[in-house]
Amino acid sequence: MGTEAPDEVRPIRPVVAILEDDPARVAAMSAVLGQSIPAARPVFFEDAEQMLTWLAEHLDEVALISLDHDLPIRRDEENRLIDCGTGRQVADWLAARPPACPVIVHSSNEPCAAGMNFAMQDAGWTCMRVYPRDDLAWIAAVWAEAVREHLIE
Repeated sequence: MGTEAPDEVRPIRPVVAILEDDPARVAAMSAVLGQSIPAARPVFFEDAEQMLTWLAEHLDEVALISLDHDLPIRRDEENRLIDCGTGRQVADWLAARPPACPVIVHSSNEPCAAGMNFAMQDAGWTCMRVYPRDDLAWIAAVWAEAVREHLIE
């Protein structure tokens, strides 16, 4: 005789992987996850290649991925330019693999974000667009709603 668990948070893999270079957005996203899904562990990347290297080893641990498109060009300690790539690189890499978790595209670059979303959906991934607006207010509103929709029943 089995017992049914009451409605509760669905068991999730512990990691939410986020491609985002803006420190204020990172802080706001961390706060939302801490409040909404305290069991989740956010892992942030500001460089597409670093995220891809990490995902190659950890994709099976990821419950949700959130991708920005536009990433910076930075200077390293020796003043060399470092191109951090784009979210499209990550979207294309994911699209070449079997769907593993939901993806949120959270970029204000309309044409590029639409292309990322299409590539993911075309490859069978569950993908949702979130439109940044009102400085950081969108994170606690629409981004948080998308996270809860994908991680909580």
